[in-house]
Amino acid sequence: MNIYNKILTASKVGKKLFSVLIDPDKFNPVVVEQCEKIGVDFIMVGGSIITNGNFESCIKSIKSLTSIPVIIFPGNSLQVSAQADAMLFLSLISGRNAEMLIGNHVLAAPIIQRLNLEAISTGYMLIDAGIQTSVSYMSNTMPIPYDKTEIAVATALAGELLGLKQIYLDAGSGAANCVSAAMVAGIKENVNLPVIVGGGVNSKEKVFDLCAAGADMIVVGNPIEKDPSVISIMSECIHSFNN
Repeated sequence: MNIYNKILTASKVGKKLFSVLIDPDKFNPVVVEQCEKIGVDFIMVGGSIITNGNFESCIKSIKSLTSIPVIIFPGNSLQVSAQADAMLFLSLISGRNAEMLIGNHVLAAPIIQRLNLEAISTGYMLIDAGIQTSVSYMSNTMPIPYDKTEIAVATALAGELLGLKQIYLDAGSGAANCVSAAMVAGIKENVNLPVIVGGGVNSKEKVFDLCAAGADMIVVGNPIEKDPSVISIMSECIHSFNN
């Protein structure tokens, strides 16, 4: 199963994808059951801090409950598992922390190769959401200002020219605001890569605006942890673009 080909093919034909992000420390089987019932495209697993050692067991539990592909959204170089279908090989191109640009990747690469795990090279960009998030604190990087679309576009373009396969715009878990539709539109106009958007996406209105601006995949985590029924609302909005 080649996950990136699925993402790229969908992007080329304008099909919108929906991914639910699960924090292993807050794993709830009901969320997976809802994902299976409603037809979520991917389940992502990961977090900035995993305190209970639940990473591997969480992925195993998800795989036992659904056939939906599982993608690792790693918070550090230790979050690698052969149980997953793929992982985002994230390079934090919005920051200037060498460990997040290449350092952790050197540590993880031999493990990924040994496990024969599909690694999708992804330009990861943090966008200011009005409050400091766990990601910006743990990565020791400054996010791109919310209204500086030109900086975001130039950064994403640099990622494309470096050979990265997709762009992930993240306002951070539990962010007050999501990435602006204007920023998404600016990047899609200048970069020929799939664009994933997550963080602060907590209403169907935001989902609609992001999809209309050109986002290829929407990732939702925190709102679903609080209320699994949100999956249905978000899925209906995202997939309505595919009709």
